[in-house]
Amino acid sequence: MDRRELAGFLRGRRERITPADMGLSAGPRRRTPGLRREEVAQLAFISTEYYTRLEQARGPHPSREVLAGLARALRLSDAERDHLHYLAGSPPGPPAGPSREVRPSILRLLGKLPGAAAVVLSATYEVIAWNDLAAALMGDFSALSRQERNLVRQVFLAPPGSDRRRYRLSDLAAFSRIAARDLRVTAARYPDDPEVAALVGDLLAGSAEFARLWAAHDVGPAPALRKTIEHPLVGPVTLDCDVLDVADRDQRVVIYTAEPGSPSEGALRLLSVVGTQRLDTPG
Repeated sequence: MDRRELAGFLRGRRERITPADMGLSAGPRRRTPGLRREEVAQLAFISTEYYTRLEQARGPHPSREVLAGLARALRLSDAERDHLHYLAGSPPGPPAGPSREVRPSILRLLGKLPGAAAVVLSATYEVIAWNDLAAALMGDFSALSRQERNLVRQVFLAPPGSDRRRYRLSDLAAFSRIAARDLRVTAARYPDDPEVAALVGDLLAGSAEFARLWAAHDVGPAPALRKTIEHPLVGPVTLDCDVLDVADRDQRVVIYTAEPGSPSEGALRLLSVVGTQRLDTPG
């Protein structure tokens, strides 16, 4: 345990968070930047005396529960959480659940793919980032809840023809097999994550098809795919689907491109112009 480095790291992380970030009032008597020590202690569910001793390099070895509370209270990124554990002499274990934090460089990549629709998927198939063309092709993700942005929920649980069934694949069987395999790997990787467990439980309870695939216990890499999306306004759009793994976040960048000169390329070009607006607006 490196008490001095740990103390400096905690103090630096505390001072960068404004009271407004946590829904707290700055108050007229606040003289130091960031949160007060007692506020961090309260958010981390530890005593103010204990937290003060940590910042003064006098504290005892913190437990993993204390470190988890500090990471939550100080809004640490995954990298910062791992660093906190190393400073405290407790090397980090696997993350409790799939990361939903997308690297800025990946977000920039999405915006620099002209003519391609691209999304970032978490390990549970939640769409956590997308570019404008992906929204035009697959639906306005910004208008959806987190559950509705989950592609496996859309495919397995939304009734056929429902407005929520936005991921309209012509070959749902192939996607279903791959998704069930991937989710089995995810469930094994994050056995203690309640969101993963809830997702699998909902799918097993609500979809006989998912239950059948889950019972097969199949795992394995997904093949390269060509997909046809039945778009309600421009018709079928056949696309090559390439997947780039973001291994450190357990995420995937899925890029959809059309064959040059094909009708699908023309459909993508049209969607890039109209975006998420409807093409059948009454005149």
